Amino acid sequence: MKLVRRQFMAGAAALTVWPKTGGAATAPRIIEARAGTARVVPGDYPETEIWGYDGGVPGPLIRARQGETVSRKLVNALPQPTAIHWHGLRVPNGMDGVPGLTQEAVPTGGAFLYELPLKDAGTYWYHSHNQSTEQVARGLYGVVVVDEAEPPEVDHDITVLLDDWRLSQQAQITEDFGAMHDWTHAGRMGNYVHARLLPSPPGLLRHQRLRLRLLNVATDRIMAVSLNGLEGRLVARDGMPVEQPQPFDMLVFGPAERADLIVDVTAGPGEAAQILLHQRDGAFVLAELPVTGQGASVPRGEIQALPPNPVPAIGDFAQARAVPLRMEGGAMGGLRQGTYLGRLLSARELVEEGQIWTFNGVAGLPEEPLASLSRGEVLRIPMRNDTAFPHAMHLHGTHFREVLPGGGLGPLRDTILVNADETREIAFVADNPGDWLLHCHMLSHQAAGMKTWIRVT
Repeated sequence: MKLVRRQFMAGAAALTVWPKTGGAATAPRIIEARAGTARVVPGDYPETEIWGYDGGVPGPLIRARQGETVSRKLVNALPQPTAIHWHGLRVPNGMDGVPGLTQEAVPTGGAFLYELPLKDAGTYWYHSHNQSTEQVARGLYGVVVVDEAEPPEVDHDITVLLDDWRLSQQAQITEDFGAMHDWTHAGRMGNYVHARLLPSPPGLLRHQRLRLRLLNVATDRIMAVSLNGLEGRLVARDGMPVEQPQPFDMLVFGPAERADLIVDVTAGPGEAAQILLHQRDGAFVLAELPVTGQGASVPRGEIQALPPNPVPAIGDFAQARAVPLRMEGGAMGGLRQGTYLGRLLSARELVEEGQIWTFNGVAGLPEEPLASLSRGEVLRIPMRNDTAFPHAMHLHGTHFREVLPGGGLGPLRDTILVNADETREIAFVADNPGDWLLHCHMLSHQAAGMKTWIRVT
């Protein structure tokens, strides 16, 4: 299937209605990972065979208020072991869902109960963390919305899922999950890119105010997105409120990155508010929201900051311990050797093991952590990308801030995009005890070596 403008515009038709308001979580206590079918491509194409939570894509919405605890019992009806990672939620270590580090993978026919205290309001998501290059690509993901005690006043609260699929001419997911070219280059790129709007209002009014929660759920694709007919401010990144709402033009999302926007409808009646995807060959319409009439003649007041989440302040980080992380490998990366499972291997031998990328010369999960920290300690990690491709680095268990070139700190994040030949530094307070994964969220890169971990005692 070719990636064409018609498919981008049609992608807005794949809609599911979700409740607008918060309160107790509405999803069932049992969540079953199983095969199913979904209308991925509209029109005359057949439904796509997928793997999904409760058999659908996305999985059931988990929505609750900050301070509540939700429970979900994963039942595995898949032909492979699986587990759920609760991306961005600061959960106890045993609930983080990382096989080989925090739990055993749930076998076919097995179950695992996740207890999730919701410390932070914001936009989060959940997805498979076992054989995730395949399982997420087949559809194993869903959204977690944690409402503030007093959510901002908006007319519509809309989640926008940015995704791509690699499909056959019959709109079926192709089986080439371990293609070496994907793993050594930018990852598994789909040929059908779209946005799901959940829910999609039947029509907007000029001057209405929206909260847009944008999530990049693609396995490997970076999404550059802009809006047309909508103007406003960015109020949160990766679930965490920014201190002051920020203007934006184009937003770049590495895999797993999120942004909350509060925007006013500026398109007029008979026009459409649009979400655009920017590619090398131009901008494409991912979704259109028709504007059917005129709202209040006077626009809303200034967009206010969301209340901060209870994340510990970093404080004086200038003297904090720094542990560098160097990324090497991949196509055109010049990697000559690396350690895998305790053995020093040549680049050719690494490829034979399916390991193409290294962190500090080690491919795959090392026996020893990148750093062992005492609870409350501040750590800095300068990350140097000596490869030919960007990497979306995700830290489990906590949020971090970027150390900016001028010495200041950026907003709280859980994922940061490090471009080729670039160094970006993060700092965080180790306040959540346990063993926490640090990896590239280009899931093909993670599978092919890009993962390490830290220990907080």
